[in-house]
Amino acid sequence: MSFSRLSYFCALSTFTASILLVTSCDSPRVTSPEAKVAFERVIPKPNATTSTGKTFLITESTTIVAASELQDVAKYLAQNLQHITGISPTLTTNVTKGAIVLSLEGGSADLGSEGYTLQIDEDQLKIVANKPAGIFYGIQTVRQIIADKNDKSSRDEWEVATGTITDHPEYPWRGSMLDVARHFFSVADVKRYIDLLSFYKINILHLHLSDDQGWRIEIKSWPNLTAIGGQSQVGGGKGGFYTQEQYKEIVAYAQSRFITIVPEIDLPGHINAALVSYPGELLPGPSIVLEATKPRPVAGRPHIGTEVGFSTLSIKKELTFKFVEDVIREIASITPGPYFHVGGDEAAVTKKADYITFINRFKEIVNANGKIMIGWEEIAQADLDSTSIAQFWHSQDHANTAAEKGAKIIFSPSTKAYLDMQYDSTSRIGLHWAAYIEVDSSYMWDPTTLVSEIERKQIMGVEAPLWTETVVTMDDIEYLVFPRLPGIAEIGWTSSAVRNWEDYKVRLANHAVLWRKMEIDFYRSPKVSWADSTRTK
Repeated sequence: MSFSRLSYFCALSTFTASILLVTSCDSPRVTSPEAKVAFERVIPKPNATTSTGKTFLITESTTIVAASELQDVAKYLAQNLQHITGISPTLTTNVTKGAIVLSLEGGSADLGSEGYTLQIDEDQLKIVANKPAGIFYGIQTVRQIIADKNDKSSRDEWEVATGTITDHPEYPWRGSMLDVARHFFSVADVKRYIDLLSFYKINILHLHLSDDQGWRIEIKSWPNLTAIGGQSQVGGGKGGFYTQEQYKEIVAYAQSRFITIVPEIDLPGHINAALVSYPGELLPGPSIVLEATKPRPVAGRPHIGTEVGFSTLSIKKELTFKFVEDVIREIASITPGPYFHVGGDEAAVTKKADYITFINRFKEIVNANGKIMIGWEEIAQADLDSTSIAQFWHSQDHANTAAEKGAKIIFSPSTKAYLDMQYDSTSRIGLHWAAYIEVDSSYMWDPTTLVSEIERKQIMGVEAPLWTETVVTMDDIEYLVFPRLPGIAEIGWTSSAVRNWEDYKVRLANHAVLWRKMEIDFYRSPKVSWADSTRTK
């Protein structure tokens, strides 16, 4: 070959290689198996999901674009991306290639105040919503669909599958209740619980702040409630309580996660902690407390057992209602949410006529303090109307009566949604008086059919209570809550028409990887083929 022909061949080869390199770099990236799995594992299940088979990359050059009213959620997203990927995106107002865009413009009316649209192509990831809450829930979806990396030595880019997700909730009330009265949990523990709830788009945290075993919220006009009543818990531990400043800290933290705090003071029963704190003022006389009451409330002696139904307030003492007014007024003044829960359950030693009078008076006091009264289903015996909310947990008759009177209904069926129930007879903690509740059972129910007489328009949503007679640590909370909580969240968010167990259990299995990274101590149900390699319960 002559020198000139050799030079031509070498030049052509170099040119061809350059073209191939450019073409390779500019070619669309096909979705990896990890990114595809991540895109399809979202819980709660979105209304509509369309995958386009390509990949958006989160890299060191990724920016987050958000208007001033979205700066807080933008910072929240940046912090979570840094935690997941190690990459710290810059916040800016300039849209460039590779940006994550948060926008309150262009959302359809169907999205309402909590829905969102997630639009992802190779050049941009965009969340569109009508309100900041929708942006926040879109961020939870993004957190779930960032692909797990197989190559742990290379963390310079993280994959997100391209496509579109359009999503909005089925019910406005998607909640969980945390009982801090039977066992006390710190501010830090409650904040962690709030973070876990928000990951699954839950928007209500109901705090059970008082019970026979402990009073957990400072009331400045009745200081002995915490000085005496707050110093115990089930089993005789030291107990504890939240100052009003600590409670306001919890409320503010919940607001930053778009969660409304609903405080509960359980009245007129479950009130032993208050009675022993102020026996002269509140303790009913022997003629009020039934002879069968065991144990009897004793001045200055906190109750550390798990018995219920033995305590009540005195209907004959006007000071009783001053006490209730002071408590509701002080808590309502530091609770920005619209609700106040008065309990009302298991008032076994309260005469029915007195009980009805109590609930009617409580409703007046709650309303006078600018709040909407919520109570457990037993409040159906009182004079409810469309401004009241009853929480169904056991009796369909009570639930139906409340609905007939015009009240809205929250569904917390103890046989399906009580997170303190054992999974089976081998569960290390929990109770089983309502049922053993495995993860499939807790998922396979529908509020619109569980109590057939209650119309869909009267159902506010669902709530999963966690009572804490056997729950002492944060690990205990996580063990009972996971894997059941995500299923309850999906019942509240996703239309029953697109929910089924066979699909859900596959998505749930893939969340084991996420939980391991979040250091969640979950129960490894045999009903699910878990995607991670951990084998401990």
